[in-house]
Amino acid sequence: MTILRKALPFARLDSDHPVPVVALHCSGSDARQWRHLAASLDLPFHLIAPSFLGADGRLDWHGAHPFALADEAAPILERIDALNAPFHLIGHSYGGGVALHIALQRPHAVTSMTLYEPSAFHLLKAAGAAEEASFSEIRAVAEVTAQGVASGDYRGAATHFVDYWSGEGAWAALRPSLQEVLTSWLPKAPLDFHALIEEPTALSSYRRLEFPVLLLRGSLAPPPTAAVIRLLHSVLPRSSIETVAGAGHMGPITHAEDVSRHILRFLQVNQKPTAPPPAGDAASGRPER
Repeated sequence: MTILRKALPFARLDSDHPVPVVALHCSGSDARQWRHLAASLDLPFHLIAPSFLGADGRLDWHGAHPFALADEAAPILERIDALNAPFHLIGHSYGGGVALHIALQRPHAVTSMTLYEPSAFHLLKAAGAAEEASFSEIRAVAEVTAQGVASGDYRGAATHFVDYWSGEGAWAALRPSLQEVLTSWLPKAPLDFHALIEEPTALSSYRRLEFPVLLLRGSLAPPPTAAVIRLLHSVLPRSSIETVAGAGHMGPITHAEDVSRHILRFLQVNQKPTAPPPAGDAASGRPER
């Protein structure tokens, strides 16, 4: 497993013919959430797990314009392009939203994509009355988080954030060191919510993603992410939905073994990379020159 941090190489491939698997973590976590998956993967798969802005407690955001998924995805896309190879894409929650953005930028480079409850909340916003209740629910969480940052009550906002995604009392059950990590990360949370809610991509745009997509959800998924799964499934041409029994939104962490099993089976079925696109194809998944 390769964990990307600032000033470190993105990937150090472990075999002569590696198959890159790029896994994107959720908000408030870091690349280490994929440790179980990394241990489960056999060659030729090689897990590459970048960490997002703010994952180390330092928010290195320049603030020159409103934060967007494109800003989070840009350094990851640069390093994906450097691989010069088809890759599998995995995303959980916020990482799922970033994964969708990356997939649209490099559709012919993606062999398959697995999304565990992607937080593509812009789809709920665009759905209007049909998803009003789900959108109102997640917008309320975003507002409480932003108010906590504005007032300086990072710990209070982090408590609300964790208890929403993991259930009442989840924050109190965390060890103090993890509470400290999440409190220091908290100022990044409003940026993540803003990027997810204000993403301009229309639902219909995802019809372009013609590779296999596995949509994973927990049986205890909250209404907003359950609704996102339904909406994506309605347009992704080669998508399927699988449910992890007993899991909630944090399934890749709380039910890591079960989630890894679903992902590994899907990767094995779709192991063969797609044929490389013609040289010079602007939609090839490689940067234009």
